[in-house]
Amino acid sequence: MKKNKLYVLIISVIAIATMLWNALSEPGIKGLKGNLKETAFIRNEQNTGPVIRIYAISIDEENWKDMEQYGNYMPHNKYGTTRVYFFLSNNPYAGKLELGDSNIEEEYKQHCIALYEKNGMSQSSFVRYPFRN
Repeated sequence: MKKNKLYVLIISVIAIATMLWNALSEPGIKGLKGNLKETAFIRNEQNTGPVIRIYAISIDEENWKDMEQYGNYMPHNKYGTTRVYFFLSNNPYAGKLELGDSNIEEEYKQHCIALYEKNGMSQSSFVRYPFRN
């Protein structure tokens, strides 16, 4: 009888330790390469309707996979919009964002290397060089 309790206890401890390990070792922004830094952020003050979040991020190199993954990690609300503009850190980048149709100033658009957007239906898009013709 004591052996059965000991086995159940050991299995329970292993199961709980495994669950804690899985919960605490989730990948996140800190695991991405490229030294991604948030340079600007703006959010509308709407709390009862669609929430709009806009980020400007500087990155050391054109690592498309990490940029898209960074966008996936950003918070998003149902029926809201999340936009992430990426800039190389050695070029000028936006330090201020605006709500509306044009979120970054004209002078910085030529330096934007990628745009990640997740719309109100949770569909995401990732565009390289969004302002080049």
